[in-house]
Amino acid sequence: MSTTTATLHVLRCRGLNRLALLQSRSPSRVLVQQLRQPVQESLARKSVIARNMSTSFSTVERGAPNSPEYRLFFQNENSPISPMHDIPLFADEANKTFHMVVEVPRWTNAKMEINLKETLNPIKQDIKKGNLRFVANCFPHHGYIWNYGALPQTWENPDVLDEATGFKGDNDPIDVLEIGYRVAKRGEVLKVKVLGCVALIDEGETDWKIIVIDVNDPLANQMNDVADIDKHYPGLLKATVEWFKIYKIPDGKPENQFAFNGEAKSRDFSLHVIEEVHKHWQSLIKKETSSGNISCTNVTVTDSPFQITTNAANEVLQKSPEPQVALPIDPIVNKIYYLSKRLMNKL
Repeated sequence: MSTTTATLHVLRCRGLNRLALLQSRSPSRVLVQQLRQPVQESLARKSVIARNMSTSFSTVERGAPNSPEYRLFFQNENSPISPMHDIPLFADEANKTFHMVVEVPRWTNAKMEINLKETLNPIKQDIKKGNLRFVANCFPHHGYIWNYGALPQTWENPDVLDEATGFKGDNDPIDVLEIGYRVAKRGEVLKVKVLGCVALIDEGETDWKIIVIDVNDPLANQMNDVADIDKHYPGLLKATVEWFKIYKIPDGKPENQFAFNGEAKSRDFSLHVIEEVHKHWQSLIKKETSSGNISCTNVTVTDSPFQITTNAANEVLQKSPEPQVALPIDPIVNKIYYLSKRLMNKL
């Protein structure tokens, strides 16, 4: 494949069709150089807002980014809320579109996640062996290759065998991979369309990955089921399975396994999976099942015994650390791990 052809392929995969057209007419080194520039996550202190007909969500940073104390809280128009419990699962139930909470923007590798243990479940960076966790860059990948996050009001119950995989849930909200062209912001709440799913078996637990696209993406109207992913994003499904298989190998762990031999399941199959984990969440928030160490504190779920007042929610935010200047990140985070040819040929 020539350099020009490869460049066109990358441009189109990233949704930059206008640049691809320009490149095809007049190949330019400038465009190639622009593609090589790393995509940096914005650290601006602006709230990220997602709007629908009746609700807007914004975020509030507390503590210093890149520190163990950093937290990203969520708010609606009235008070702080829980991104897991108070943001509705459905953006439009009739049309089966969902809300997605973005935890990790594409091309970044800080392992940010909804904190299940703390009141109001702010996003924080995962800690591993006393250090902030960054996902390893396994060549040819850098960071996460999609916008990564979770569907609110879902829970993979660790006490229930998943009917499809035969393994119990991983005790988290269900994970989402958003594949549209735009790099989202941490804490952004997207409206997404479900396309399919894959079932990672992570250390003996079911860890579903729902594949979606932002409803505002230019290709959204052409993306209706799992087969459309290979049609419009050739190679992405294969890269997705490879990414999850190898991303823990630099930490000394074996490659992960998949149910169904890594086969991506259909939209309808995925909608059924979402329905099941939403039911598990309903049992959790109503205290019909044990919550274990999960904080179920919420502001808007009226039939939940864990509901608190807006004043109480504001107190939680007020007691959190004041915003601080971001701390520097160790350059080792950008290290690339080159896995053996034998291992990569086996995948």
